[in-house]
Amino acid sequence: MINNLPAAAAIRPDADRVVMRTAAILLGIEGCLLFAPLGVLGTAIGWPASLGDPASFALPRLLEQDPIVRFGSLVYLAYSVLFLPVAVWTTRALTNGARSLLASTAIGFAVASTLARTIGILRWLTVMPGLARAYPSAPDQIALLYQALNGYGGGIGELLGVSLFAVGWMGCTMVLAWRTGVAPRWLIIAGGIATVALALPLIELAGVDPGALTSVGTTALQLWFLATAFVLARSPAGRRSAVSAPPAKQATHA
Repeated sequence: MINNLPAAAAIRPDADRVVMRTAAILLGIEGCLLFAPLGVLGTAIGWPASLGDPASFALPRLLEQDPIVRFGSLVYLAYSVLFLPVAVWTTRALTNGARSLLASTAIGFAVASTLARTIGILRWLTVMPGLARAYPSAPDQIALLYQALNGYGGGIGELLGVSLFAVGWMGCTMVLAWRTGVAPRWLIIAGGIATVALALPLIELAGVDPGALTSVGTTALQLWFLATAFVLARSPAGRRSAVSAPPAKQATHA
């Protein structure tokens, strides 16, 4: 009688290769993509520092730079939507495809983060252009609307999407990665530091002005994305599964 390895064990190295390569590509794209809206919106309206500008300054400038702001916002929307597949494939790659409640929780946080991010950025493509056009006719009323909508949209997009829910995804993924030992320890520690940096803007919920802390957290995450893409791209496919899997049985004959 011949004892054969299960089919799943035979194809696991190829599966690992696909996961690692896909995660590396997505992380590389996501890591670089944010520089496009930073360049476009930063040049046109001073984004992201301009998010705190008053309506009397922000709305006329938005109307003046409308085509450029729309283009930059669309690119940032693409970045925000891409966050979900990036998160899913990164969690799979760094946890050896582990299936657990914590892994499912990580993906749930990623879904919530993506949804909140897209809602936040959509205000610049839908509501704000209309307010900018109406501002000269009723500046006081429009200024109040702008302040309320910008604060609400920023709370959903920046505080929930970019910070809280992204922290949940990163935290769960780093814990799983530490347990499975797939990623280098330094990369997991760097991910932990990025997670803390992402959480810093949440002090705004306590009434404290976060200042530039949002940019610090986002920058830390982008650098971690690029570092992780580099590590996964250079990682020997299936090395972890080859080390951790039990040795193959020799074929025996009855």
